[in-house]
Amino acid sequence: MQTRETAQTTASELQGLVAEVATPRERAARQYVIDAFRSKKPSLIPFAFGNESVMKLAAYLLRYTTGSPATLYGYVLGVHKFSKWLDREPDGLVREVILEKKGHDRCLEKIDDFIGDLQGQGLAPGSIANYVKGVKALFHANGVAIVLPHRLSRRVKYTDRSPTPEELEKLLTIADIRDKVIISMMALGGFRAGTLTKLKYRHVKKDLEAGRIPVHIHVEAEITKGKYCDYDTFIGSEAVEYLKAYLELRKKTGETLTDESPLIRDKHSLKVEKPITPASILATVHRLYWKAGLIEKGKHRYYLHTHSLRKYFRTQLTALGTIPVEYIEYMMGHVVSVYNDIKMKGVEFLRSLYAQSGLSIKPKTKITKIEQLKAIIEAWGMNPNEILSREALDKPHRIVVDPEQTQMEVLNQALKQAILKELRGG
Repeated sequence: MQTRETAQTTASELQGLVAEVATPRERAARQYVIDAFRSKKPSLIPFAFGNESVMKLAAYLLRYTTGSPATLYGYVLGVHKFSKWLDREPDGLVREVILEKKGHDRCLEKIDDFIGDLQGQGLAPGSIANYVKGVKALFHANGVAIVLPHRLSRRVKYTDRSPTPEELEKLLTIADIRDKVIISMMALGGFRAGTLTKLKYRHVKKDLEAGRIPVHIHVEAEITKGKYCDYDTFIGSEAVEYLKAYLELRKKTGETLTDESPLIRDKHSLKVEKPITPASILATVHRLYWKAGLIEKGKHRYYLHTHSLRKYFRTQLTALGTIPVEYIEYMMGHVVSVYNDIKMKGVEFLRSLYAQSGLSIKPKTKITKIEQLKAIIEAWGMNPNEILSREALDKPHRIVVDPEQTQMEVLNQALKQAILKELRGG
């Protein structure tokens, strides 16, 4: 087991590997590799650094695509699997294709055999397609076009699902306060794990300190998956209460919150306030699923994932039926055809839509008829409690058999009088 001191030394060594290269672009590419693999599969860092062709792939993704660490991770994972299967280094494979007369044709044959072996191992079509995509990207970044004769299937073999409110309640029961924030924000705000890790205190500060619910969170394009566009989403009262308690706990332990403080901290950074990592979120949610008895430990495939929490956001809002699908997609950070039209509606319009939806995890208590009637009377500018108190004072000796029915009659009478008064012109 790695100690904190060992982990710190390792981090220092990695930074040394970044600093030792000469040009800014080389340092950027090395840092990109470290960011992609440090938390999930650090063994791939020397694999990448040791192959010029893999570093060219990293430089290409960083320069010409979104520069997502997750994309590099997926691609290099495919390259590593292919390289290990052939027992050849990526640099040698690329040189063979470029220099040898029939290198391209032999490479296609090898990829075809690779696909066959992966299928024989029972891997899902989507996983196979992703591995091959990484191999093709390696050659593309090194100036070689690899075109497969047939299109690979991406048929979904293992489908995930949205958890039920009851299942999420189980998670919240066993979760600590930080984990409650993670679960509730992803379920009620529709956040990706990667985006959630990049949120700062400034994202919630205005509404949180003003006591405004639901809390509005503006997500800049720079912290989204594809960095295509910014968007707006919200978190309801359940997530807000957990977040307040979590932030208060951090203050009590001596932390001074600033606008740039990470909204969710890494548990293990005692002195430096580091944000939680996507890998830590994935591990946390998986552990809670297992602890709650929602998945079986040791299985190769699961039907509940971290992404399932984000799926809860879409599934529940769609089922509630109060928000158009395009608005739900917008609040999830997806680019929709009516993106500009939705954005023009403004934050307060979107806030009211979200509030009216009633999205929650814990089931809401059914509103009684008398509560509904009181709400209508309040909308007419009257105080229902004052009406009932006045009635009780006017008739102190009245015998009441059914208190609720009596209150309904009194309130109904007051409402009728208010309507008649309005119809008669005051």
